[in-house]
Amino acid sequence: MVLLLVALPVPALAQSAVETARAAITRYHEDPMLIDRAREQLEAELTRERRVETMIFLSRVCFLTGEVRAQTTDEKLAAYDRGREIGKRAVELAPKNADAHLWYAINTGRWGQTKGVLRSLFLLPTMREELDVIFGLNPRSASAHVLAGNVFFEVPALFGGDRAKAEAYYRKGLGIDPRFTVIRIELARLLIATDRVSDARRELQRVIDERAPTSVADWTVKDLPRARALLASLGDRA
Repeated sequence: MVLLLVALPVPALAQSAVETARAAITRYHEDPMLIDRAREQLEAELTRERRVETMIFLSRVCFLTGEVRAQTTDEKLAAYDRGREIGKRAVELAPKNADAHLWYAINTGRWGQTKGVLRSLFLLPTMREELDVIFGLNPRSASAHVLAGNVFFEVPALFGGDRAKAEAYYRKGLGIDPRFTVIRIELARLLIATDRVSDARRELQRVIDERAPTSVADWTVKDLPRARALLASLGDRA
């Protein structure tokens, strides 16, 4: 058995590291520390061999670290910054890989949002360029539609923000994956901002009632609590 393990090709080991991390983050709602372990494993794998697939998945796990595990703003910024750093390297090595561009862009956008939108307007050209590339490579990426919607929603109109475009991206994303619950959360936020409270309530209730979410972990840890909090915040508003 030892001889077989020693003889195992390095690429297969790298693949195993990514697949192990992938399996772990699908269950992080059971134990959030699975995110930490996945990140440590992927970082260790990169010290052995710098594979694009490992970089992409590490970028994704860094995003989860910022979203779920980070306790302070500085910790969040550090996680997103590492995610965009390693994502950019993946883009440089694999410019035609849609996932490399996606996670680089997601971490970049979240880093900017955490810093403050007005302080991060210099990132807009990069975000627009990355979105163009992602949609060119994979026009049916539901995650890219969420990202695009968020950019148009969060950025002030003076600098190119457009709530109508944001809504169009959210709704197209739902057409691609109606069980991707984060889209309904973001759409509900936009509906609230545009005084369509009853429509927002329906979207939030659909998140709460969802029984087969695309990501059970994300729905359990992030989307369900956000939906309940947003719904409660509406109170008796018509």
